[in-house]
Amino acid sequence: MVKNGAKSLSAKKSSAKKVLITQPRPESDKSPYFELARKYNVELFFHPFIKLEGIPARDFRKQKVDIASFTAVIFTSRNAIDHFFRTCEEMKVSIKQDTKYFCITEAVALYLQKFILYRKRKVFYGADGTNKSLFDVINKHKENERFLYVCSENQQDNEIVTWLKTNKCEFQMGFMYRTVSNDVKEVMDNQVFDVICFFTPSGVKSLFDNYPEFNISETRIGAFGGNTAKAVEDAGLPLEIKAPAPQAPSMVSALDQYLNLNAQKLAK
Repeated sequence: MVKNGAKSLSAKKSSAKKVLITQPRPESDKSPYFELARKYNVELFFHPFIKLEGIPARDFRKQKVDIASFTAVIFTSRNAIDHFFRTCEEMKVSIKQDTKYFCITEAVALYLQKFILYRKRKVFYGADGTNKSLFDVINKHKENERFLYVCSENQQDNEIVTWLKTNKCEFQMGFMYRTVSNDVKEVMDNQVFDVICFFTPSGVKSLFDNYPEFNISETRIGAFGGNTAKAVEDAGLPLEIKAPAPQAPSMVSALDQYLNLNAQKLAK
């Protein structure tokens, strides 16, 4: 057993709640996470549980993916966008002006502005951040399109792949990066958390890569995305905070609901 395992997590929760977000700290102080912290007097900690490694162009070529032949690209994260354009640059591939981009959320779609003239491209995104809303958008445009699904070598969304196959979309996966577990002991060994929020299945894997004998007691677990939720449950961890959901499209909103309910219980 490790610290923040049975010994640390069994301790009584402090009045000042501590929440661990397993992602990098937001660059802007205007992030809704910080508004949430002020609202509930919560202490937030940010530490990425995974890190990404780009797959070099020489290795990507072995996949025999002709990037220029696709008429549409599917992105489920900003990381996918970064590595797509990195790969294109390394391989000296020019993207056609009429290429369509299908993104999981508006935030991901807007990130494309870093690489393209947004208004001159055809950019689409899901309404609420769920796979279903992404599918609804793709379904309207799937005829005569050839999709490239940009994803991690070890973290592609099987629900997306299954839907593309079931709906007879012409597509191919392009593995342009891979996720590896990060060292999380610096933060986990020194704090006792009331809530830990995961955003990828690889983040859950990283927890057990760092602490193979990890057990949980008082800490509540949050998960963003269906695959992440499944990874949490498959690992035997209790899932109490889940997003996206009809009333909680983001992790911030899901945390808001949880903390509000928690505050109401304490007030009674």
